[in-house]
Amino acid sequence: MSTISPLTPQVGVEVVGVSGHDFAGSAAAKECGELLQRFGVVVYRDAFIDDDDLIELSRSMGEVAVVPTGEHERPEIQTITLDPGKTNPVLAAIRRGNFFWHFDGATETTPQKGTFLAARDVDDSGEGGTQFASTYVAYETLSDDDKALIADLQVVHSFAAAQALATPDPTETERKMWDRVPTRVHPLVWSRRDGRKSLLLGATAGQVVGWSEPDSRALLDRLLDWATRPDFVVHHDWRPGDLVTWDNTGMVHRAMPFEPTSPRLMHRTTLVGEEAVA
Repeated sequence: MSTISPLTPQVGVEVVGVSGHDFAGSAAAKECGELLQRFGVVVYRDAFIDDDDLIELSRSMGEVAVVPTGEHERPEIQTITLDPGKTNPVLAAIRRGNFFWHFDGATETTPQKGTFLAARDVDDSGEGGTQFASTYVAYETLSDDDKALIADLQVVHSFAAAQALATPDPTETERKMWDRVPTRVHPLVWSRRDGRKSLLLGATAGQVVGWSEPDSRALLDRLLDWATRPDFVVHHDWRPGDLVTWDNTGMVHRAMPFEPTSPRLMHRTTLVGEEAVA
């Protein structure tokens, strides 16, 4: 028998009592989808889900992205760590950008639908937690004046903008690598087919189209500060066996800093996006 408890008044739930092969059935996927729709992020404590069931659960929720990085024998799974001995060293360096608020797929027309993260190893020091904030709630709670101000604004998103936060003094090689990822212009307000709206913010958001750089930065920083107010944020401290999943289209997230020597290791699956930004 599982128990479901809210993590904050508006965002996130914790589920206890679902573990192992429980995740392989359609009932688990149905419940997970309903919880994500309502709460944005779902934390399964003591899930101890293996890679096969992680992939099966993910497939039950949507199309699973296949990213053959060579990190894992199953191309559906990415290993999330800073230890270059456990992952591609280039990816380990890039993932330092995860310490800043972001949403995945920001430089794509159709960002990823959702993400599953299963804890394989955690840092006993407590470092390496993950935070989530709802950009649905952030938009809903804006003043009418702010909603009117940003209604038609467009923002340039780039991989380089996000990486520059983690590596403010890049080498020429790093800069060229970043610039190979195309930029994307998105509306600041993402309007869904179901009528819901959210803010598209985070590390990749570089400049408002038609605005000066200082004015752009001031607005984007102010809105991100609003979206990530303490009462809007879920903070998750990892324990071995935890499984966390979130609606990537309506949540920004970040890893709390940890060292490359940390044993922290997550297995991640990603759901392909289903709704283009509009």
